[in-house]
Amino acid sequence: MNQETEQRNQNPNWPSYVAVALFVALAYYFLMYAPTMEPSYEIPYNQFKSLVKEGVVKDVVLRGEVVQGTLASTRPMGPRGEPSARFRTRIPSFGDDTLLPVLEDREVRIHIAEEKEKGILATLLLSFLPLALLLLFFYFIFQRTSKTLGGRLGGAAELKNLLEAPAKKAEVPKVTFDDVAGQDTAKREVTELVEFLKNPEMFSKLGAEVPRGVLLMGAPGTGKTLMAKALAGEAGVPFYSISGSEFIEVFVGVGAGRVRNLFETAKKNAPSIVFIDELDSIGRTRGTGLGGGHDEREQTLNQILAELDGFTGRENVIVLAATNRPDVLDPALLRPGRFDRHVTLDLPDRNDRMAIIKVHTRKVPLAKDVDLGSIAAGTPGFSGADIKNLVNEAAMLAGRNKRDQVMMQDFDEARDKLLLGTVRTLAIKPEERHRLAVHEGGHTLVAYFLPHADPLYKVTIIPRGRALGGTQQLPEEERHTLPEEYLQDRLAVILGGRSAEKELLGSLSSGADDDIHQASTLARAMVARWGMSTDVGPVDLRESEEHPFLGREIAQPRRYSEHSAQTVDEAVRKLIVEAEQRAVEIISQYRQQLDQLIDQLEAKETLNREDIEQCLGPVRNKTSLGSVRV
Repeated sequence: MNQETEQRNQNPNWPSYVAVALFVALAYYFLMYAPTMEPSYEIPYNQFKSLVKEGVVKDVVLRGEVVQGTLASTRPMGPRGEPSARFRTRIPSFGDDTLLPVLEDREVRIHIAEEKEKGILATLLLSFLPLALLLLFFYFIFQRTSKTLGGRLGGAAELKNLLEAPAKKAEVPKVTFDDVAGQDTAKREVTELVEFLKNPEMFSKLGAEVPRGVLLMGAPGTGKTLMAKALAGEAGVPFYSISGSEFIEVFVGVGAGRVRNLFETAKKNAPSIVFIDELDSIGRTRGTGLGGGHDEREQTLNQILAELDGFTGRENVIVLAATNRPDVLDPALLRPGRFDRHVTLDLPDRNDRMAIIKVHTRKVPLAKDVDLGSIAAGTPGFSGADIKNLVNEAAMLAGRNKRDQVMMQDFDEARDKLLLGTVRTLAIKPEERHRLAVHEGGHTLVAYFLPHADPLYKVTIIPRGRALGGTQQLPEEERHTLPEEYLQDRLAVILGGRSAEKELLGSLSSGADDDIHQASTLARAMVARWGMSTDVGPVDLRESEEHPFLGREIAQPRRYSEHSAQTVDEAVRKLIVEAEQRAVEIISQYRQQLDQLIDQLEAKETLNREDIEQCLGPVRNKTSLGSVRV
């Protein structure tokens, strides 16, 4: 704590004392000048004399020209006729010699009181009291707001604390490359940075300049922050971590000041690493701000660019940044000399998932039936964070069942929970349950007999999450491109549930809502993005851009004519109708096997791959259904 802060803490809290003093003065005034809660009403002087002559006045108090009195009983005295026994009036300034004889004649008790006038202090107090209370209220609001925004703005020390970057500094992270599994390519990209931090002279004598900025790109959960910590841990240097949003404050210039202080601290403690997470929150393309290019975010970005250009070549400081939206970053950030080295962290494949699972299960007691290879094969598309969550969910499930070891069934249940959601208890009517079995059976049958569809893993009619049932498929192999035959079979599998309802039950339901949405999205991508329609051809007619890592669509303005849009719609409908016809043909051909599958599904509620094979029998032209390979 600095000297100025200590002096402030030693001084009395004078605003509180002032508030208490004002409150006491106000209370004293009202107690002195308003001794009773019963109201007294001003009445005309002639009415007062009439009341005296009637003999209803019980007593009066003469205080100079002011007369206060009490009636023997309540009467309508107020301006709206309110009943009251107290009143007041004023004697004319020239006096009234006839008043005292009348009061004595009617036997009214007379009290003579000294006339009291408000002093100068009381007058000033009552005049300025409302204004003082209002100013005091705004002072407390300002003081509370200043504390919330990061410090009081009263002096140089407070201003320094506000501008100080809230970076999290670790002496040296304990994480190393051994703790980062499944990202061998990314580790090779940053290995030479470790050598530079340990032995910069080796590079400088050759005239080489190691990149000052390294941009880590990848989907959420792929280990960007972990990779940055591992780099600092391998090099044994201080690690400064901060999120891009922490630079932004409501006060203009605070973000730029924090950037300067952060880089100055990192240079003083060189060799060191500065890590900026979520760079896209401040590094978006400039020129779109409401402040004409001078808003707080763009000022912060300008300061980061200036700091990256300010290295003289002798500072052993490397700046790492992470983002999952490289498409929105300002081009000035990515030019040579700044964040010119781009390291992509991909979703792990099967071998990488196997390595990640081994890392996260090092401290987990596993039962003998746990097959890590099967877990890796059954988790396609999982990131490192997803796998960590899977292991944690399995361990929690084993703990709830009071087991000493985590079993394979715990991992299976945890995976189903992450993919489909938690099991729900719903009261489903028998006819609705039968329709659900027909729907999921249709998906399963079509997927089983189509040659290019992914192998089946499980089918269930137990409600989970938002779904009433589900058919799970696991891909045979890692797919980096999607063949047209695979996509056509995928469309037929998606529409298999709706086709089964139509063929077996003679009517449709709302259960195919998500299926129709998925089929329409996939068919439109085949036509407008991948050129898989002879009617449209290889023309880019997409309505949105795909996120570089998350796989979801980002809306953009349409850049083609209405005629082209109609052609795309017709081609999409053609693909969906053809896929539905294929699904209907398979259902008609294998109707007997489908009925048997539906009966087993209603009886057991969940069927695994072996149960499905027993119901549907052998399949022709289907590759390697005996094992699940990802």
